Amino acid sequence: MKAIRYHEFGGTEVLRSEEVSRPVPGFGEVLLKVAATSFNPVDDHIRLGVLAEAIPTSLPITPGLDVSGTVVEVGDGVDGIHVGDAVVGMFPLDAHGGAAEYAVIAADFVAAAPSTISLADAAALPLTGLAARQALIELAQVTAGQTVLVNGAGGAVGSMVIQLAVEAGAVVTAVDGLRHADRLRALGASNVVEPLDLAAGPAAVGGPFDIVVNHVRHTPEDLEKLAAFVADGGVGVSSAGAIPADNTRSTRSENVWVAPSGANLADLVARLNAGSLVLTIADRRPLDQLRVVHEDAQAGRLTGKTLITVA
Repeated sequence: MKAIRYHEFGGTEVLRSEEVSRPVPGFGEVLLKVAATSFNPVDDHIRLGVLAEAIPTSLPITPGLDVSGTVVEVGDGVDGIHVGDAVVGMFPLDAHGGAAEYAVIAADFVAAAPSTISLADAAALPLTGLAARQALIELAQVTAGQTVLVNGAGGAVGSMVIQLAVEAGAVVTAVDGLRHADRLRALGASNVVEPLDLAAGPAAVGGPFDIVVNHVRHTPEDLEKLAAFVADGGVGVSSAGAIPADNTRSTRSENVWVAPSGANLADLVARLNAGSLVLTIADRRPLDQLRVVHEDAQAGRLTGKTLITVA
């Protein structure tokens, strides 16, 4: 079968198209005929090796943390999943495997694919959806009536956070370039503001807020300033460096470290099927263009969530 792999960490030149043996599912695993995977920024960081210490991973690596596909073989110990089922899943950060014609994944990491979109498009859901769900529902524990600031709202995860917050009954202020304003309002944001002037303080954007979800890389000094945007008793959740807690104001600090979960993914699929979540896909590229996608990401040319179609 065809797979994209790299045998050493480095630039985009390490990505190679190879013919490899079709994998065999072990205990608790399923084999998928892959419909699609997707590009996530963490794919670039892992390939460069900058996360090798934090996420030890054996080489060679077949990238692609997201996967959608059809079950073609079921390993021992798997219940409730059958050959022919359409599923969607996420690999652990130290495993990968979506950028191939076939992939083995733990049954616990997959859920039935959405019925309202194509199987290929479903590959845009897992990592971004699970990261957003972890940030807002598991860590921030959002409730109706709360105010939520989403910093970096235009990205795939930020867009999902907005939708989950609105569904929970929260009032959302979205922070990103104004080119995203119409789309962010359509997702339910009550207010859309340009990138934060941290020195101006929270009042300049209607804060402070019960929940601050941050997806923008800031210096430690700027993260200290961002902490002021968290209201007394509130929580700052970040995927890009910790927002410091302030014990004198009873604020909490939480960090997103996304992990696969079939059960949590099934919850997201149900929301998508019900229409309370929508996926925004900027581009779809074939598997043999994965190296170009990595090049475009490194050069800042990707305009949004990019799918890698396989089948």
